[in-house]
Amino acid sequence: MRSRGVKASALGTAVIMGSVVLTACGDSDAKDDRPAATASASDGAQEQGTAAVRSAYDKTAEAETAKMTVKVKASADGRSITSAGRGAIDLADGDSTMTVTAEGQTIEQRVVDQVLYQEAPDREKSGGKPWLKIDLKKVAEQQGSDPAQIGDPAQSAAYAKAITDDDVSKVGTEKIDGADTDRYKVSVDVSQLPGGSQLREQIGPTLPMQIWLDDQGRIRRQQIDMTVKAPASAKPDASSTPQQVKLSTLMEYSDFGTEVEAEAPPAKQVTDMTDQALRDGQKKS
Repeated sequence: MRSRGVKASALGTAVIMGSVVLTACGDSDAKDDRPAATASASDGAQEQGTAAVRSAYDKTAEAETAKMTVKVKASADGRSITSAGRGAIDLADGDSTMTVTAEGQTIEQRVVDQVLYQEAPDREKSGGKPWLKIDLKKVAEQQGSDPAQIGDPAQSAAYAKAITDDDVSKVGTEKIDGADTDRYKVSVDVSQLPGGSQLREQIGPTLPMQIWLDDQGRIRRQQIDMTVKAPASAKPDASSTPQQVKLSTLMEYSDFGTEVEAEAPPAKQVTDMTDQALRDGQKKS
């Protein structure tokens, strides 16, 4: 069951990390409390890049829905798990439907009201029911400043404030699905995020990512690469727990305005795995 738990965790992280940009980060009214840099001719272009990155969050969300693809690679102790998903997402609340392929197996996955539902790969271990569910909100609450919580919609203003002119650089242009895009590298100051002290211990001082914006300022592609270290509270004798995991997440968005029908399966068809996920989280912390 542990291997399936790893897949659920990684894929859940992918969905949450996607909402970093699309549902959680856009706050055009957010103010940066740090002193502004002295204006100059070169500062103008830099400020435009920062403004484009910040406004992209709102402009993308204004599209309301989009098709998306997700590719996640998690590596630890010389072993890696690669997952790929294709589906659609509601940019306002993060609900989504996806078909996910991981380790040669394809299943359906839904996120509805911050609850992750996945088709059960083994009916015998799921009590004969066709669906499993994990309450992502409960898991995030237990984990406190877990890296996945960066995508918490409640933290939008703090996330926007964490991006300054020094953190954004334009690195070129690129076509994605026929659309012209500007590519930016962004380095987010982790200390400015909620729970920044603990996050800094787990993922380092900065969260690096790249985003590609189309001519309407919407995000077409987002890539996040980070190394997640075991928290300081990890038990020294937990030899089965990796000391660090390299996580790479690539998401692409297209067909803005597409229809999204994300509905929770009937309750009688679902086995709640939240408690097991919480126990697994306690073992790793």
